[in-house]
Amino acid sequence: MSNFKEIDIATLDGNFFTKIGKEWTLITAGSKDKLNTMTASWGGVGVLWNKNVVFSFIRQSRYTLEFIDNNDYYTLSFFGGHKMEELIFCGRNSGRDVDKIKETGLIPVFDERAPFFEQAELVLICKKLYKQTMTSDSFIDKSLAEQNYSDNDWHEVFVGEIVKAVVKV
Repeated sequence: MSNFKEIDIATLDGNFFTKIGKEWTLITAGSKDKLNTMTASWGGVGVLWNKNVVFSFIRQSRYTLEFIDNNDYYTLSFFGGHKMEELIFCGRNSGRDVDKIKETGLIPVFDERAPFFEQAELVLICKKLYKQTMTSDSFIDKSLAEQNYSDNDWHEVFVGEIVKAVVKV
């Protein structure tokens, strides 16, 4: 972790609409023995329960969900618009079928809580606080459920407290 320095979460800058929605992020959980990552282009950053949090959405079919469920911490790695080929690969392929780390050349770094990637520019290390399954009954605009969940592959919604933010030095 010597290529990263911790920063005060209150000093985070940048547009997270761009960071998440256009540049994307890798959500990663696991250990040195076994980890998995997935690309996310949905999510958010904000304040809830007087804590700095991220909102992460992981479909029930995703292999990464097992790793998030089985660990207390996970990370969001941001690459600043770089590594898009790698992010596309991690979004289109399952860790059940392919070694995404090997195939993309991403280099895992291990914080004491959760893994992230050497190539990241910004990493948010998050502690799980809350999980809930989206359901069709919860949608006010039913067309959103129809458009996004016709296969019933619902998202699990996670709220994670940002316990640490690190940037590349």
